[in-house]
Amino acid sequence: MHRRMPVASVLAAVAIGIAVAPAAHAEGRGDIRVVKTVVNGGNNVIVGVKAPKQFPITMTIKDNSGVKGVTDVSAFTTKGGHGPVDHLGTTCRKTSSTTSVCTATMRIDPTWIDDYGRGNEGWDANAVAGTWQVNATVKANDSSYWISDRIALFKVKRAATLTTDATPEPVRKGGTLTVTGKLSRANWTDLKYHAFTKQVVKLQYKKPGGRYSTVKTATTDSEGHLRTTVKATASGSWRWAFLGTTTTMKVVATGDAVTVK
Repeated sequence: MHRRMPVASVLAAVAIGIAVAPAAHAEGRGDIRVVKTVVNGGNNVIVGVKAPKQFPITMTIKDNSGVKGVTDVSAFTTKGGHGPVDHLGTTCRKTSSTTSVCTATMRIDPTWIDDYGRGNEGWDANAVAGTWQVNATVKANDSSYWISDRIALFKVKRAATLTTDATPEPVRKGGTLTVTGKLSRANWTDLKYHAFTKQVVKLQYKKPGGRYSTVKTATTDSEGHLRTTVKATASGSWRWAFLGTTTTMKVVATGDAVTVK
């Protein structure tokens, strides 16, 4: 069920071209169909707190008479039906007499997200993160058309930051090395990064010229901080690595090189 937006919010969304989720339907006339849809090259759409995120939705469309084009594309959450996204336009490239590849350019501006749903009871801008779906209306040269629901699912995730600091530098061989860090993620309500608490993060190490491997794990505290100790046996680099969640991006900190003497 889609959450009802106040009239003022709907008018504002229409005015700036934000996609408001329509009622569920799948109908049309003729045999035109979207046979393949790829969002953002198959990658998650990561949104921070300042810069708008632009991403493509690429649709392969087929019809015996040829494809005329795409008349509408929308994207919105599968929970609640919210879609604070701007459709900037669609271009199509004919690949055969029956097939065209059409690419819609979409944009999410983090500064819009909170305003988009403000006034709705229980609105939480951060709840927009998660699984989204794509709908599109396509038309053929013979005037047949199809309104396609859920032609693709994709993830919109909150951006995250992660730091690493290993001390002391240098450290004596056999000594104790303390590795700290902090995990934060974007908050779309106040447009700042806040601590991401109670998250398991991997501590990784690599020798010079080698590859990182996981040594141990730690959990972020109430302020997003990480802290652990390891025995210093050889020079190398240390870093924290977070695998991400369904709503927050994967992030790996820059390695901190430590010399063991």
